[in-house]
Amino acid sequence: MKQIFLFLGLIILILVTPFILQNEDEEVSRPDDILVIVSPHLASIRYEFSKGFKKWYKKNTGLDVEIDWRTPGGTSEIVRFINSEYTNSFRNYWEKELNRKWSLEVQDNFTNYQLDKDNLTDEGSVAKLARRYFLESNVGCGIDIFFGGGSYDFIQQSRAGRIIDSELLDRYPEWFGKDGIPNLFAGEPFWDRDGRWIGTVLSTFGIIYNRDSHQRLDIDSLPMNWNYLTNPRYVGEIASADPTKSGSVNKAFEMIVQQQMQITLKNYKEREPHMPVGLEDQAIHDGWLKGIQLIQQIAANARYFTDSATKISIDVSNGDCAAGMSIDFYGRYQEELIRHRSGSDRFGFIMPRNGSAVSVDPIAIFRGAKNIELAREFITYVLSIEGQKLWNFKVNEPGGPQKYALRRPPIRKELYADHFKSFRSDPDVNPYHEAGEFTYKSKWTGPLFNELRFIIKVAFIDVHKELKEAWLALIDNNFPDEAFETFSNLSAIDYSHAQGPIKKAVNSRNEIEEVIMAKKLSNHFRKKYKETVRLAYSDI
Repeated sequence: MKQIFLFLGLIILILVTPFILQNEDEEVSRPDDILVIVSPHLASIRYEFSKGFKKWYKKNTGLDVEIDWRTPGGTSEIVRFINSEYTNSFRNYWEKELNRKWSLEVQDNFTNYQLDKDNLTDEGSVAKLARRYFLESNVGCGIDIFFGGGSYDFIQQSRAGRIIDSELLDRYPEWFGKDGIPNLFAGEPFWDRDGRWIGTVLSTFGIIYNRDSHQRLDIDSLPMNWNYLTNPRYVGEIASADPTKSGSVNKAFEMIVQQQMQITLKNYKEREPHMPVGLEDQAIHDGWLKGIQLIQQIAANARYFTDSATKISIDVSNGDCAAGMSIDFYGRYQEELIRHRSGSDRFGFIMPRNGSAVSVDPIAIFRGAKNIELAREFITYVLSIEGQKLWNFKVNEPGGPQKYALRRPPIRKELYADHFKSFRSDPDVNPYHEAGEFTYKSKWTGPLFNELRFIIKVAFIDVHKELKEAWLALIDNNFPDEAFETFSNLSAIDYSHAQGPIKKAVNSRNEIEEVIMAKKLSNHFRKKYKETVRLAYSDI
């Protein structure tokens, strides 16, 4: 009899367990609305904003909402996916709705913003008609919102016409401007003047490190600036990501170049206080080369170039690498996780002084969004004080996150007020005050953002084996002059080449041109690094 009761008890337990364990994390079975968002954000961010928005929306409307997150990868993968979806959708619209013949001319020009300055009503131009019909259409990509990534990609999407006005600038003008979210800060754009994208949270770029690994390597000082990462003792100990896969990592590399340009210009001004004509241009060219040389040496110390920016913080925290380049929130989030789990302070993050701009992760609504009003409500929530508290409040503080401390600086200045300090995870972090003397000069490197990631890939990543061999040969032989000069000669990827033939190849409508240029440069550097090895050992 006891066995029968035990058996029945087990059956009842199996049946009721799902209801006992059921919690509010589960999706609403029949939501009133579903919002589709594509994002490179971490699962912790997606979780907290899902929870927060559903609660906020229910309170304000009485309706249940569910968020369908799409996460195809980093920002670069997302952009490729979006572009492909819009091409397919517009082709379907062009052929079936407009009864027109599809062509490469249509494909190349329906997102060509260069045509916007022309008269798009010209019936004799297929390119202009394609552009006009796209901007007048409601063609979509099956997604409502783009949330997260760098401003560069959102600027490109807005120019192409794939994202539209969220109307928040008109609805909440008091949130923006001098006393609110600035349009520009230290040279970086924080929102689009036409309202097509708006920054939601602040980002800086810096260095993560492992104290235990530094003791292991007998390195006395922690890496306080980008130059530290060129120390030969870091060989095989630097964690880095592939900038062609991660926009945030490419932004960090851009900061290295920008800083060298600014240092070079400052030095030239001290020598020539009257600022002769052409001095700034010379500083830009020379600073670019110094920045690329610095990146080359960091790359030579790199253990790998991963496709995942999150892998860097994990490997550094585990001691598999001593240091790495990281966006601030990856570093602070991992620091929080380690301290919470083990109480250890072995892991840390440093923002190099005057070595990083303050940029933003924007949000935008896609053209053709099926649930556009709900999308506007989500953006309103993210930028409201309630939504902004999630970025940096401690877990379970009033209005804070429920499960994860996100450790990111909010964009709303109000959250930096003294009366919020005790609630914040990082009460002393205020990027609005920490920018220092660094002012991002977009015209210097912004137009070469894609070219920079291309250069890093073909000159350092694709030939990483040969690069490391050359670097080790230099280290083993105490950096002989001729060998080091050969190694450091980057004239093939200097500022003039980046602006000229490299830019032409990267931006060519014919992808073969980019492939040819990549092969040409990779072969050039592969030979150069092998020559470095020969010269380094030639005196032995």
